[in-house]
Amino acid sequence: MPEIIISDTSCLILLSKINELEILKKLYNTIYITEDVLKEYGLKIPPWFNVQSPIDKTRQQILEIQLGKGEASSLALAIELKDSVLILDDYKARKIAKSLDLKFSGTLGILIKAKKNGHIKSLKSILEKLKSNNYFISEELESYALKESEELS
Repeated sequence: MPEIIISDTSCLILLSKINELEILKKLYNTIYITEDVLKEYGLKIPPWFNVQSPIDKTRQQILEIQLGKGEASSLALAIELKDSVLILDDYKARKIAKSLDLKFSGTLGILIKAKKNGHIKSLKSILEKLKSNNYFISEELESYALKESEELS
């Protein structure tokens, strides 16, 4: 059974800004987002997105004490949908996901996977586009990503 991929808003915004949202479709076919993420994203979503909000609103409200609505709803949905993987960039959200034993990746991890699977030709060019759109990535993390994607020895 394929994994269920649940995305928070940041990855969608970042990839949309550089016209690379299709990378998600190439990797996963279907991306789940919550109503709260949809509202935060604010743009029309492609048909390969599945909007589904968590059933347990109390769990989401508890998570909202520490997180924004998008992150909280995404984590709450991931708890309900077994075998799911979250796409999260927010440090606090990732820390909470780890404490809840949820699987997650960040946008950078998604891009490395896309490069390894042949869906993008150059991770470096994607990173340059992201940086030109005010995405901060440390030199150390950029070097790590380029080494992982075999673009830097």
